[in-house]
Amino acid sequence: MSLVKNKIILGNLLNPVSDNKAQWLPNIGLWLEKIRGKNEYKIKIIQKNSILVTEAKRLRSVELIDLSAFILTPTFCDLHFHWVQDDVREMPKDDLLYWLKNYTWPTEDNFKSINYTKKKLKSFSKKLTESGTLSGGCYSSIHSHATEMALNGFPGEIIVGNVQMTMNSPDYLIQSKSDCLSMTKTLSTKFKNRYAVTPRFAITTHPEVMNSSAKFAKKNRSFIQTHLSETKEEIQAVMDIYSNFPGFEKVKSYTEVYEKSGILGEKTIMGHGIYLSPKELSILKKTKTAIAHCPTSNAPISNKGLGSGLFDLKTINKHKIRWSLGSDIGAGPYLSMVDVMNSFVSQQKRTGLANFTSAFYRASLAGEEILQKSLSRGSFKNGKDGSFLCWKPKNLSLLKNKTAEEVLKKVFYVPNNKRDDCLSLNQGTYWKGVKLF
Repeated sequence: MSLVKNKIILGNLLNPVSDNKAQWLPNIGLWLEKIRGKNEYKIKIIQKNSILVTEAKRLRSVELIDLSAFILTPTFCDLHFHWVQDDVREMPKDDLLYWLKNYTWPTEDNFKSINYTKKKLKSFSKKLTESGTLSGGCYSSIHSHATEMALNGFPGEIIVGNVQMTMNSPDYLIQSKSDCLSMTKTLSTKFKNRYAVTPRFAITTHPEVMNSSAKFAKKNRSFIQTHLSETKEEIQAVMDIYSNFPGFEKVKSYTEVYEKSGILGEKTIMGHGIYLSPKELSILKKTKTAIAHCPTSNAPISNKGLGSGLFDLKTINKHKIRWSLGSDIGAGPYLSMVDVMNSFVSQQKRTGLANFTSAFYRASLAGEEILQKSLSRGSFKNGKDGSFLCWKPKNLSLLKNKTAEEVLKKVFYVPNNKRDDCLSLNQGTYWKGVKLF
């Protein structure tokens, strides 16, 4: 059975533009046109529903999908998450390093089993689809098969990397430098810009491994992702370790460790970046390195986070550092970017710098800009992929004359005592015009 050439989607659009602007387009839908030779659709026209209905009547090959009772948004981009930590998301948390040693690393060791990995991939991919996350940056385990399965099996287009652990790691996860580099080279060569060179963090990865891996990434146009300055204890541990490495004796900061190891750059994403000096911020700005901010992970322990601290949004924006939002599961307890947006707005409430307009942008288009995919994803625009999420609002008729911020709050705001509603808010996930959920 051949696919229709056109899909007419009647709806109401919420479109991210920037931190300060979102478009609320009631009674406006999408005309999707099939890409020749592919089971994919792109946006041909964004138009009033009434006009789209008229156009549908004259087309020979068309499917009319009436979502006029729903609000449509772009799919989510989660810039930082660990798919192999899904099982520890809501386990008891203390400080970062204790939690890694006692909960995270033993769980990741399970992925040495191919059968276990296959089982987890199936269930986790379903969770991704249902939560509307179809792009972003994902950390796998040290195991090559777990990384390849994720790259080949996840819905959407998510960059994935195997964590590098060549020192200060448990015996059951540690790698030799040669084995680690061989795996990194193979996967980077095979998957190119869908792959991310992934030093777990400076504590577990030799500087020469990072340096050589960065060369693979540059050659193959791969991304680089790791963690930076999540806690003060982590920073001190890094400085203690690297003071003993030849050539690093005079390095004064965590960021300089990465700079000297050669991994900073336009395609590098640093998770967290909570405790950064002015000099470090200048280095990140100069090298165009991006940050993935993970509010649910950094949240107080009482909110199921690690209690790492508050992201300095004012200073990050002042230095014009590129950043976007991430769930950081399993340190972050929730996979849904709705939870992440709510946590971001709540934590930054006293600063006056965050609202649902900025959260919406940072959970979608901003991440795609960092992943260099904003020309095809992240917002509604003629020529972009026909991907979107479908949300069922309460009293849609009452929202028609509201501002974009008011509508966004009605769609995405979830009180803490009702957070389980987040995962049921998404009524449908469409990827390039094809319904996945």
